Amino acid sequence: MTEASLHDQEEEPRTASLLQGKEDSFPDIRMSKSFLESGMCRGLSGFCVWSALLLTGYQIFQYLRYYTNPAEQRWIIRILFIVPVYALTSWLSLLFFSYNNYYVYFNTVRDCYEAFVIYNFLSLCYEYLGGEGSIMSEIRGKQIRSSCWYGTCWISGQSYNIGFLRFCKQGTLQFCIIKPFMSFIVIILQAFDLYYDGNWSPSQGYLYATLINNCSISLALYALFLFYFATHDLLRPFNPVLKFFTIKAIIFLSFWQGFILAVLEKLDLISSIRWEHGGTETKSASVSAGYQNFIISIEMLFAAIALRYAFPISVYMAAGFSSGDERFGRSVTMQSISNTLKETINPRDIMTDAIHNFHPQYQQYTQYNSSGNNYEEINSATKPNSENEGGVTKRASKTKEGGKEKDKDGEKTLLLSSDDEFQ
Repeated sequence: MTEASLHDQEEEPRTASLLQGKEDSFPDIRMSKSFLESGMCRGLSGFCVWSALLLTGYQIFQYLRYYTNPAEQRWIIRILFIVPVYALTSWLSLLFFSYNNYYVYFNTVRDCYEAFVIYNFLSLCYEYLGGEGSIMSEIRGKQIRSSCWYGTCWISGQSYNIGFLRFCKQGTLQFCIIKPFMSFIVIILQAFDLYYDGNWSPSQGYLYATLINNCSISLALYALFLFYFATHDLLRPFNPVLKFFTIKAIIFLSFWQGFILAVLEKLDLISSIRWEHGGTETKSASVSAGYQNFIISIEMLFAAIALRYAFPISVYMAAGFSSGDERFGRSVTMQSISNTLKETINPRDIMTDAIHNFHPQYQQYTQYNSSGNNYEEINSATKPNSENEGGVTKRASKTKEGGKEKDKDGEKTLLLSSDDEFQ
């Protein structure tokens, strides 16, 4: 055997070994080119996010400029902020995609605000109908129809009372409490390595967090359905279907998208990514969350368009025209807009409403609000006491106007007991 042939025989195993090494490295090279890290993903999501921010930002600015009906518009502005919150948190999560578990902190902000939006939508419906007292005057004593679709089979034959409205408010308020609380619990569990998205093990917190969030969001949705079932005839002039569908689509689609992606991860249809540079790894939970954030980034552009039709500014602009300047509406400054915005997004009314709806002393009392030309938010509910006559409590600094007692801010709050209510 010649020297050349011996050399060739020695090179064959070495060549095979090198080829095998390259074949082993192919999965790393292939998997490192993730779509979530690609320029197409970031470019498409960035375009949709910033387009949504511009559309919604201009709509919010219009609401602040034509702030002619604060009683309604403050709820609408809060609802509109769901697009910037969802869009920005999802986009930032994509930018920090390669950092494991960073998305959890951004999701916490998003989860807290989605609970806030559900409460504000129900409060807006209350405001459309004139408040708790006005709603009760329309529906009290009416029989509750049986409907399997709305889940009223178990209360059919009963009549509407203040307890029914109280349940609707409590159903949404509990979500405002439980959702943020569970979001912070998830952060704590993750710090102790006890939480991992998609891990259904009983020893991990994901299973229990998912169950609690599922029950809470289902109860909130059920409460909204019950309220609409009782008041849909009264709400018809305000076109509530489009408003409700848009908000429900934003919140509940994102929830179920995350749930489905977690199931796909559990079935190993979504796997972790190994990077060739540095040998680090992006966990499958982060990959699943990345796809979720990408989808939400795209959806927010469509949500911004839908919200422009669901909450048109034209009604409030028409009210501004009557003040004299038909071209520009009311005269405002950036400082006044800033002050209005700070007052609008202040969440202190949630605590007031929670006290009114959960405190045992208020369970049999109905709140009546009467607004004049100038509206000002009531900072605290009024508690019935022994000094009140007929269960009616009024704020101080009132003046007589048109035979009605009225406070200096143009608003009064009456708490009537269940006995007084039906007199």
